[in-house]
Amino acid sequence: MLSAVNNSTSLNAQANLNRASSALSKTTERLSSGLKINRGADGPAALVISEKQRAQIAGLRQAIDNSDKAVSVVQTAEGSLNEINSLLVKVRSLAIDSANTGVNDADALAANQAEIANALETINRIANNTQFGTKKLLDGSGGIKGTSDDMDVSVLKATSDTKAGTYAVAITTAGERANVAAVGPQVGNLATDETLTVNGVAIQLESGFSQAEVVARINDFSAQTGVTADISGGATRVYSQAFGSDAKVSIVSNVAAGPSSSAFGTTLSNDTGVNVVGTIDGDSFTGKGNVLTATSGSTKGLSVRFAAAGADAALTVAAGAQGNVTVVDNSLVFQIGANANQTAKVAIGKVNTDALGVGVGGNQFNSLNEIDVTSASKAQDALGVIDSAIADVTTLRGTLGAFQTNTLQATAANLQVTLENTVAAESVIRDTNFAEEIANLTKNQVLVQAGASVLKTANQQPQLILSLLQ
Repeated sequence: MLSAVNNSTSLNAQANLNRASSALSKTTERLSSGLKINRGADGPAALVISEKQRAQIAGLRQAIDNSDKAVSVVQTAEGSLNEINSLLVKVRSLAIDSANTGVNDADALAANQAEIANALETINRIANNTQFGTKKLLDGSGGIKGTSDDMDVSVLKATSDTKAGTYAVAITTAGERANVAAVGPQVGNLATDETLTVNGVAIQLESGFSQAEVVARINDFSAQTGVTADISGGATRVYSQAFGSDAKVSIVSNVAAGPSSSAFGTTLSNDTGVNVVGTIDGDSFTGKGNVLTATSGSTKGLSVRFAAAGADAALTVAAGAQGNVTVVDNSLVFQIGANANQTAKVAIGKVNTDALGVGVGGNQFNSLNEIDVTSASKAQDALGVIDSAIADVTTLRGTLGAFQTNTLQATAANLQVTLENTVAAESVIRDTNFAEEIANLTKNQVLVQAGASVLKTANQQPQLILSLLQ
C-alpha cells in the first residue's frame, strides 16, 4: 500500500544508508590509521589490554637502552683497570730487577724505586679520575664504602661481604713499630769515629757529631735500612717504618756505650714490632701492623688503619675506643627491566694503592702504597704485595666481565626477545587486519551506493500518488 504521508519506505532506506555510511567511515578510518582500535568505543577491553602492552613495550625498549648504557659504564671501568694492571706488571718487573742485588748498586735501586713511585702515583691518578660523565668509578664511591668519625682511623677498604651499617672500633693492644733505644743519652759530641750497623747497613758517624747530627746521619740511610731515628727520653732511638711483627730492627756499634758515644754499644740489639689487636662491632681481630681487618661477621672484609700516636711515633694510638666506622653500599644500580625493582647492581671497589695488596702475611708492607725496593729483602716483600695487588685488580676485572656478559648482555638479549613477542601480541589486538578491512570497504561501498539508489527510488514513490489525482 502506498503512503504519501509517512513514506516509511524512504525512512527504512535512510536507516540502512546511515548504517552503511557509518560502517564505511569506520572501515576507512581503520585503513587510513592502520589501527582497528582508535578510541575506547572501538573495543573497551581490548583498549585496556593494548595500552598496558604499549607501556610495557616502551619500558622494554628503555630497559634495553639502559642495559647498553650500563655496558658502556662497565667497559669504561674495565678499560682503566686494564691500564692499572699493565702498570702493576711493570712495577713487578722493577721489583724483580731490584731483587737482583748481585748486579744492582744503590743508585740502580734508587732509580727503580723512583720509577715505581711514579707508577704508583699514576695508578692513584687513574683511580681518582676515571669517570663516566661526572660519576667516578674507581675511587670507591661506586662500591662498598666506609668512613670513620675518628681522625686517627682511616678506612682502607670494604668488600661485598661487608654489610652496611655503623660499627664501633676499639684497640685492645696497640700496634708497635720495631724499635731500639740506646742504653743511655748521648752526653756531648762523639769522642771518636763510630760505625753503626743498622739492619745490615753500615753507617759512619764522625767524631764531633752531636746527638742531633747522629740522628740526621742515621736518617740519611732510611731508604736502605727501613728505620727512622729520633730522640726519645733523651736517648737516641731507631724504629722501623712499618708496624707489626714483620717489622725488624737490629743495631750494633763498634764503640762501647758511653756518654760520648751513640750509646748503642757493641752488643747487638734486636726488636720486633707488635701487630695491633682490636674489635670491630664487638668482634675481636688480630691485625697486621697497624691495619685491622675483619675476617668474619657483618664487617667481614672491612680494613681500617690506625695512625701513629702523637706522643710516640713508634706506637699506634692507644688502646681504647676509636670512634665508629659507617659502611654504606654505593654499588652501581642499573634498571634493566621494564617494571619496578627489576634492577641489577655491581660494586666497584677502591683501587687506590693504599687499598691494593692489603694484609699480605709475613710481609713488612701493609699495602701497595708502602712498597720499597731499595734492598733485597724489601724487593722480595714488595713482590708479595704486588702479586696480591694484581690479584685484587684482576679479580675485580673478572667480576665486571661476568656482570657485563652474564647480567647485562644476557638480559638485553632476553629483553629483545620479550619486546618482539610483546609487540606482536599488541599488534594482534590493535593493528588493522588490512585483508579483512579492504573486503569490508568494498562491501560497504556497494551498500552505500545501493542505499543511495534505493533512497532515491523511495523518494519518487509520492509522485505516483500525485499521478492518481490527475
